[in-house]
Amino acid sequence: MNTPELYEIRIAGHLSGTWRTRFEGLCMRLDPGGETVLSGTLDQAALHGVLVRIRDLGLKLVSVNRIRPTDVRHPGASSSEV
Repeated sequence: MNTPELYEIRIAGHLSGTWRTRFEGLCMRLDPGGETVLSGTLDQAALHGVLVRIRDLGLKLVSVNRIRPTDVRHPGASSSEV
């Protein structure tokens, strides 16, 4: 089964807004803890494509988490939009 699901991908460091084009289709926010958080609905192929892009750009992957609808935080609750 390859149903798209919501994922949260954390990258070490704060990426500037110019990186947004590299991750088109994903929301990008800066976490106060010093990480960039990418989130969006992805199927398995798209998820692997994002992970390959992160690797190819030399970025440090911190975590990848599948988010259940009950886990979704309200935008801006404790983060800054890029």
